[in-house]
Amino acid sequence: MTQLSGDCLCGNISYTCTEEAVMSGHCQCADCQKISGAGHISSLAIPRGSLTFKGEMAFHEKQAASGNMIKRGFCPQCGSHIYAENSGFPQFEFIRAGSLHDLENFKPSMVVYASSGASWDHMDPALPKFETMPGM
Repeated sequence: MTQLSGDCLCGNISYTCTEEAVMSGHCQCADCQKISGAGHISSLAIPRGSLTFKGEMAFHEKQAASGNMIKRGFCPQCGSHIYAENSGFPQFEFIRAGSLHDLENFKPSMVVYASSGASWDHMDPALPKFETMPGM
């Protein structure tokens, strides 16, 4: 098993994970575009309770287009987004792919909210694309 680990830009927050990712993918919703400053955000779904953090995150909560509440964790020092929770998927916690120490541990399996994708945000054409959030 590959142990997932990562940190924020300034190193104030770090994490390790004792489980493999259950799912990973790209989200092109408007909220993810805004928090990433790009066309999408890339995340891994981890079984709840398998993450251990060092450092104190700040959080922001917002209702998503799906109606679910999303709680996003970021470093209050450097602003790096590291973590998320989605009330629609209480069995998972989400880590941001860009925070991984080894980026090759991210293996995207889908694109969600593809209907919101910008024409210039090119995704792998082999990945399944969903107009909104599919049920899991």
